[in-house]
Amino acid sequence: MLDGYGSTILDGAWLTLLLALSSVAVAIFLGLLGAAFRLSPIRWLAILGETYATVIRGIPDLVLILLIFYGGQDLVNRLAPLLGYDEYIDINPFIAGVFTMGFIFGAYLSETFRGAFMAIPKGQSEAGAAYGMSGSKVFFRILVPQMIRFAIPGFTNNWLVLTKATALISVVGLQDMMFKAKSAADATREPFTFYLAVGALYLVLTSVSLLVLRYVEKRYSVGTKAADL
Repeated sequence: MLDGYGSTILDGAWLTLLLALSSVAVAIFLGLLGAAFRLSPIRWLAILGETYATVIRGIPDLVLILLIFYGGQDLVNRLAPLLGYDEYIDINPFIAGVFTMGFIFGAYLSETFRGAFMAIPKGQSEAGAAYGMSGSKVFFRILVPQMIRFAIPGFTNNWLVLTKATALISVVGLQDMMFKAKSAADATREPFTFYLAVGALYLVLTSVSLLVLRYVEKRYSVGTKAADL
């Protein structure tokens, strides 16, 4: 059916999954950092966090990918001679893709995490402090578990969007399943067949992700409805 390109596209699908998982790990770190900055009482940190979220969310993902990949590579090769390295540095597309996607979606997750922290009643942290818990214990034992519960719906949406957006990384040469499908389509002149196969694979990936994240949400919500009532 796929003229012998099926295994090649599946290899690309595995790379796509690795890209998405690695990118979301970077995005979670930057999202938490961005949320902390935006909620900080220190004004310049709050401004920095707001600027990051506003600027990144306001520029199309494809434009950012091209700017970061080509601009970053140009910057590295301009700085390298100053450090005594004269050979041309070619940045690995996978590494560039991971940090680019992580940087972009970290801005989106910063909004998700900020809203989740703000949804936690202030009395929760005050109660922890009243029991003699340190600030770090209050944060990790009381605030973070509740933040996760509030953040899961928004995180799920961002994960689905990130997973689909990985297709854009093929423009910088990453041989993911979109890149493999385009190569196969150009060779066989059957674009509909291969792009339909890729669409089906993305649908499977996002559907499985949705089921897993809904299960996680239910696990984190156990006992909370009764408490809310």
